[in-house]
Amino acid sequence: LVGGGEARGADQRAASAANGCVMQVSSVNDVKIYNLSYGRSLPEWLSDRKKRALQKNDVDVRRRIELIQDFEMPAVSTNIKVSRDGQYIIATGTYKPRIRCYDTYQLSMKFERCLDSEVVTFEILSDDYSKLVFLQCDRYVEFHSQHGHYYRTRIPKFGRDFSYHYPSCDLYFVGASSEVYRLNLEQGRFLNSLQTEASQNNVCDINPAHYLFATGSTEGKVECWDPRTRNRVGMLDCALSSVTTDTEIDGLPSISALKFKGALHMAVGTTTGQVLLYDLRSNRPLFVKDHHYGLPIKSIEFQDLLDLVISADSRIVKMWNQNTGKIFTSIELPNEINDLCLYPNSGMFFLANESPKINTFYVPTLGPAPRWCSFLDNLTEELEENPESTVYDDYKFVTKKDLENLGLDHLIGTSLLRAYMHGFFLDIRLYHKVKTMTNPFAYEEYRKDKIRQKIEETRAQRVQVQKLPRVNKELALKFIEEEKEDQVQKKKKGKNLPNILRDERFKVMFENPDYQVDEASEEFRLINPIVSKASEKRKKKLKRIQEQMEAGQEEELEGKPSDAESSESSDDDRGWVEEVQKQHKLLRKEEKLRLMESNQQSRSKPKFFEIKAGEEFRSFQDTVHKQKLLKTTLEDRLKQEEKSGTLHLSNTTVGSKQLTFALKKSEQQKKRQDAEKQHHEERRRLRRSAEHLRGKALKRKSPF
Repeated sequence: LVGGGEARGADQRAASAANGCVMQVSSVNDVKIYNLSYGRSLPEWLSDRKKRALQKNDVDVRRRIELIQDFEMPAVSTNIKVSRDGQYIIATGTYKPRIRCYDTYQLSMKFERCLDSEVVTFEILSDDYSKLVFLQCDRYVEFHSQHGHYYRTRIPKFGRDFSYHYPSCDLYFVGASSEVYRLNLEQGRFLNSLQTEASQNNVCDINPAHYLFATGSTEGKVECWDPRTRNRVGMLDCALSSVTTDTEIDGLPSISALKFKGALHMAVGTTTGQVLLYDLRSNRPLFVKDHHYGLPIKSIEFQDLLDLVISADSRIVKMWNQNTGKIFTSIELPNEINDLCLYPNSGMFFLANESPKINTFYVPTLGPAPRWCSFLDNLTEELEENPESTVYDDYKFVTKKDLENLGLDHLIGTSLLRAYMHGFFLDIRLYHKVKTMTNPFAYEEYRKDKIRQKIEETRAQRVQVQKLPRVNKELALKFIEEEKEDQVQKKKKGKNLPNILRDERFKVMFENPDYQVDEASEEFRLINPIVSKASEKRKKKLKRIQEQMEAGQEEELEGKPSDAESSESSDDDRGWVEEVQKQHKLLRKEEKLRLMESNQQSRSKPKFFEIKAGEEFRSFQDTVHKQKLLKTTLEDRLKQEEKSGTLHLSNTTVGSKQLTFALKKSEQQKKRQDAEKQHHEERRRLRRSAEHLRGKALKRKSPF
């Protein structure tokens, strides 16, 4: 940046930027935009002596900003492009028709060449400025090399745009014809043209990924061609797709701008002010953005870092999100815009317009400054740290309704009001004067507001009742006490420590009963000694800090040696261990008590017995009888069973005794035996006798 000086070095330019240069800063949607071409431009015919004299006498000339020296045209700039290596900026303009090449490493103009006719558009074929092609308004195509003019040829019809196909070295020209002219630079001759269905073609572009050639017609259609087979592979009717419920269109939309992004996406600009985003796999647009000015779209660029589309018509440059269409920011110029050029991988872009000066803008949100002007980042950071008054500080923005309330609606259309967006800018002195006339009691209202503020301040100094939340009151009280204790530490460190009670993330903990801390739980009782010990240590530390502040000692505590502190910390640790062991013992005792109580309750409760399936309940006397039998001797039980018939004793010849007894069967066994008997009887009744077969066999016996 140069403040109107003639310094040539980049270091001198950066140093002079801090010496009084004024950089215009605007903010739209909280996005800061720095105008690096702000200030008056000096005529070319002025001598160096007169320029230096103007810089001494005129403050505006002395404070003008010049990022690149002589970065302007005599009257109008029409096109601007950046070389692929990023070192050179090439611009075309009038009058006379000329091209200018600027070296960004030297921040000055490298060369200037005049032409015979105005340039419609141009293309940089090499990485630097050594190979240039210019399409002129008189149907001539002019080639320039590093030394200057190289060759000149003519196309059959007036051209409007052209593109370069790198694999085949072909130039594709479109214009006031249905044909697309092909000029091969390797062979040095024209090839067969491509015949389109359009009457005239306005723009064209080639996809950098797969080299698909696309051309936009005056009928609002985009035709896509394959350069390998020279056949048309698709067509899009953009005129029909641009008509939506939110757009107002006068006339048939023609294609005025084309731009590819990657292999599958394409942006199309129309003459009615719409931008259509397409996926090449679909014939319907993904999104339609309207500029709402009805002016032709001049240029379209993509910003990959923030997924933005930068589209420009002759009045405004809009930056918007390519997925949602939400406006990111916008720039308006007093002069008509002719071309837009975005510097690669940065937040800087250039605007060729209907004025001598080529506008340069820098948006830090879009990206960093280019390498050749990296000092811009430091300057913008300083401006953000030390904000200055803007041009709008002397003006008041008012709406039409505000003007009616003030009685100034008759000033609409005069020089006292400047229209801006949905309102007007009014001189702040006139606004205050009219405000006092229309509302003479404004001072009384102001006085009442001040008195009310004073009363509220005194109320805040009174003793306030401390309100605790309905959930976790003890925990909240503990946090409040800790906050009061930490006031000394906050004042000493100069930091505001976070408060959990006022933190929205922990708000539910003091409102929802599900978050109530259970102090009787085992986990809380085991961790409570640690928390209480930490709070005690904190209290001791605060107490030492207070004693230190009272004694006037800031660095070290006196009166207590380091050995005493270490012994005190070891005693604290020993006390903490004893407290934890004590809690463990209490928990084990409580567990034993709970088990004993549960056993006693289970014994005192009545017992219930379940009868097995197939058995019948007679009475509780059977159990009593069985218990009596268990207590009797074996001899008595044998006699009793012998009487009942279940036991039989007999003497054998050998002299020993034989004992036979019948086992008592259960009800299920009895039922099973009865069922088997019934089954055998049924089978016996159903079975046929075979006696008759036996008689027949005897009769058939042989007489032998």
